[in-house]
Amino acid sequence: MEDTDLPRPKGDAASRLASEDLAPYSQDELAARIALLETEIARVKQHSDQAARHRAAADALFGGSKS
Repeated sequence: MEDTDLPRPKGDAASRLASEDLAPYSQDELAARIALLETEIARVKQHSDQAARHRAAADALFGGSKS
């Protein structure tokens, strides 16, 4: 069985974004980037919440562990 709760390997999209040089970007480009990233954060949070609800429902149904 594969453990999907392990951290993603380095080199994923978020790691690459975090290491990118922001100096070449204009104020407008940075504002657009922030808006895009905030939208992505909301999407990830929504997915995480859905996964947590799904897991809670499965645990309730099948008597899952308390981990």
